[in-house]
Amino acid sequence: MNPKPEYRFPGFPAGSISTVALPKLIFTEVIPHLHDRDEIKVVLVTLMRLAEMRADGAPWITAEELQADPVIGTALPGSSRDVRLQTALGRAVDHGILLVAAWENAEGATEVRYVANSPRGRASVAAMQRGVTPVRAVVTERPNIYTLYEQNIGPLTALLGEELMEAEKTYPASWIEDAFREAVNLNRRNWKYILAILDRWQAEGRDEIDRGFDSGHGRRSEREDWQAETRRYIKDAYDRLSEH
Repeated sequence: MNPKPEYRFPGFPAGSISTVALPKLIFTEVIPHLHDRDEIKVVLVTLMRLAEMRADGAPWITAEELQADPVIGTALPGSSRDVRLQTALGRAVDHGILLVAAWENAEGATEVRYVANSPRGRASVAAMQRGVTPVRAVVTERPNIYTLYEQNIGPLTALLGEELMEAEKTYPASWIEDAFREAVNLNRRNWKYILAILDRWQAEGRDEIDRGFDSGHGRRSEREDWQAETRRYIKDAYDRLSEH
C-alpha cells in the first residue's frame, strides 16, 4: 500500500484563472534533461516570475527577490533554503537556461540579476555590461481579451465572443495585448486587423531581440525607429491582405 502523499492538488477551479506564457521548449527540451528537483522547481518559478514582468530588453530577477519569494519558500523549505536556491540557480546557469549579470544599483550595492537565456536576455546582459540602465515593471494582472476588445473596439457579439475565446487559447496573453496596442496605434480598431497581426507573428515569429536603448542624446532611439518600422510593416502587410 502506497503511503498517503503529504500534498494533494485539489484541482483547477472553475472560471477564469491567471495564466503565464512559457515557451514550449521549456517542457520538451529543458525539463526532461533536469534531474535535480531543486533546480526544476527554481527554474519554473524563476521563468514564471520573469513572464510576469516587462522591461526594456528582457526582464530580470535578483537573487534577493527569489529568496523572498513565497513560492520559493514553499518549494525549498527549511533553514538551508538560501544555499539550495543558490545551488539550483548555479546549475540553471551552467545548463544554459538562465544568464547571470552583476549590476551596481543606485546605492552602490551589487545586485546579481538573472534573465532567461533568450535573444532578448542575451542582448540585455550585453547592454547591462555596457552600463545601460534598463527599466523593469511587474505586470500583476493582464486584461483578458474581452476587456481589451470592449475598451479598444466596442461591444461584443456572441459570434465574436467565440472567436475571441479561440484566440485566447491560441496566442499568449502578451501577444494579444500587444496586437491590440499596435492596432490602436495604427488607428485600425477592428478584430480582423488584430487577428492578422497575431497570425503573422505566429507564422513569421516575433523579433524578440532588443533593438537598442534610448541613448539620451536628444535623438530618436533605435528602439523607437524599430517600433515605427514594425508598425509600417504590419500596416502594409494587412493592407495587402485586405485587398484580396
